[in-house]
Amino acid sequence: MKTTLWGWGAQRRVECDVFAPESTSDVRGLLDTQGTLARGLGRSYGDAALNEHRRVLTMTRLDRYLSFDETTGVLRAEAGVSLVQIVRDFGPRGFLPLITPGTKFVTLGGCIANDVHGKAHHAQGSFLESVDSFRMVTATGATVTASRSENADLFFASFGGMGLLGVITDVTLELRRVETTWFRQRAIVVKHLEAMLDALEEADATFPYSVAYVDPLATGASLGRGVLTVGDHATRAELPKAKEPLHVGAGAKLVVPFELPELTLNPLTIRVVNQVIQAVLRNAGDFSHAESFFYPLDAINEWNRGYGRRGFIQYQFVVPMEGGRQTLRALLETIVSSGQLPFLNILKRMGPSNAAPLSFPMKGYTFAIDFPVRDGLVELTHRLDAMVADAGGRTYLGKDSYLEAATFRRMYARLDEWLAVKRTWDPANVFTSDLGRRLALVG
Repeated sequence: MKTTLWGWGAQRRVECDVFAPESTSDVRGLLDTQGTLARGLGRSYGDAALNEHRRVLTMTRLDRYLSFDETTGVLRAEAGVSLVQIVRDFGPRGFLPLITPGTKFVTLGGCIANDVHGKAHHAQGSFLESVDSFRMVTATGATVTASRSENADLFFASFGGMGLLGVITDVTLELRRVETTWFRQRAIVVKHLEAMLDALEEADATFPYSVAYVDPLATGASLGRGVLTVGDHATRAELPKAKEPLHVGAGAKLVVPFELPELTLNPLTIRVVNQVIQAVLRNAGDFSHAESFFYPLDAINEWNRGYGRRGFIQYQFVVPMEGGRQTLRALLETIVSSGQLPFLNILKRMGPSNAAPLSFPMKGYTFAIDFPVRDGLVELTHRLDAMVADAGGRTYLGKDSYLEAATFRRMYARLDEWLAVKRTWDPANVFTSDLGRRLALVG
């Protein structure tokens, strides 16, 4: 059925031929040699889950649990199962996702396609670390198993491969056993960028989870000021008696009902909202529930509507530690002087790269910055892309909207390795996307 789709940033809307398979056999029957793409819950920000005038398979009906081993925490589930389901169903049993991004509204297939990461990458790595194996329908219609020891090239290339190698149908992954669904946390107020980076370095040696909120409107000597939040899983012994140890929330109670007018986001409202955010972070309690600790924005359904009809982008990059402080300052100063209106700045440290050729994380500093779409934004991102590439860094394809193919090649040194896997498993380019065409990942 022809349907208009968009990414979470909603800055581009395209017509696609959408189908909703309910089984692996359905997936095989729906492959289209003119171009097929699997899509989860649509939380990629740009065009990664779009396939204009071509076929899109919405995988959310493949959402069944297949097996679970209570002793090991190993879960086998269909690829359309979401992290929100896992938190809801396994949290009360003392299990949470081993690796999780900043939203729980993502499917297991989407987590692999983007090789998602969270607040603990420096300590725990990306989603790859939690997956033992998966099954995938390939371009020939065959179903194959991929793991570190079986079809390993397909296994590793699928993490960060943006769904361009096949359709994942089920995943075997490890969950984290927890005593409680709560975190003990601490907020650290920081006055400028150098102090923030020092605080992150010190915190990451002690806490597995850390994330810094950076004031997007701070300039001059205050550039980089903000609030660093650090934490770790709370044990039953640490938890106040008033808190139910394995409590799971009932879900978001607030919703943005429609796309707000563009004038809603202006320097005054952005300043007010950011002051509120910083006040909330500074005054956070000693304990936070896992859902608010991991997924603060999930408290408001359809929050992306707040950016209006033109939508927004989230620009996320990572740059190496070496020279990283100077690079971050230069990038932030470029943004501040651009006339654009950054709304939300999130800073983290990342650990080493993994074996996946297109996985985003690398050892360094990563910033995720929200921009409402305005005239001149594309030109700004191209300037930032060049600076990031010059520094030896890269941008995150799961958030990307405007990166050009030549710059992408500069950023991802192992691209040819991934393209060789693509030629092996999908030489006719059965699996395509708008992002894949834009970045020359498909023919």
